[in-house]
Amino acid sequence: MPMKKTDVPAPHPGEPAAAPAPARALRAVVFTALFAALFAVLSSIAIPVGPVPVTLQTFGAMIAGGLLGARYGFASVLLAVGLAAAGLPIFHGKGGLAYVLGPTGGYIFSFPLAALLVGWASDRVRPARLTPSRLLLLFAAMIAFGVAVPYLFGVPWLAFRADMGLAEAVAAGLVPFLPGDAAKAAAAALVVAALRPYMPKLGNLNLRAADRGQT
Repeated sequence: MPMKKTDVPAPHPGEPAAAPAPARALRAVVFTALFAALFAVLSSIAIPVGPVPVTLQTFGAMIAGGLLGARYGFASVLLAVGLAAAGLPIFHGKGGLAYVLGPTGGYIFSFPLAALLVGWASDRVRPARLTPSRLLLLFAAMIAFGVAVPYLFGVPWLAFRADMGLAEAVAAGLVPFLPGDAAKAAAAALVVAALRPYMPKLGNLNLRAADRGQT
């Protein structure tokens, strides 16, 4: 029989049960704030190696999207970026709109989008039912969305704001970071695969459309 509006969908085997809507809303707020704080902590770790420092921001964006899903992963990273733009020294002791729009700004304002796309992919790969092939797909999503997207925005912005040629910006803001970012993508895929099954459902976007229609 069709579900009533007040019914809660039955969980898939191995996945946490969905809570009533008010509890999910509260969880969403709490986890969004927690992962914004986690992203801020990871952003505080930096190794200066040139115009673009080595940080764990990419890793933070990937696990936020991978564990919270598209909507709340995006919201958590966007919250952290917004707080930094408002002046909080989130990015390794620096903040303010001038910094967020500075030479590394392309990377910074791409992180919410990266979290959104990683979350979108993670929702569909369904790490709660992970197989080796799905783990490979999750890693590919981390590379395509968590690594490539920040470069897609960050490198041209670096060239523009630092008055570099595009080839020079690629050499300074992409090539040195590729091995480390590949390692971060692999680590993020493993973390999401291990922890996503135990994450509480924050909303129906953590379920595929086909699953939402089941009774």
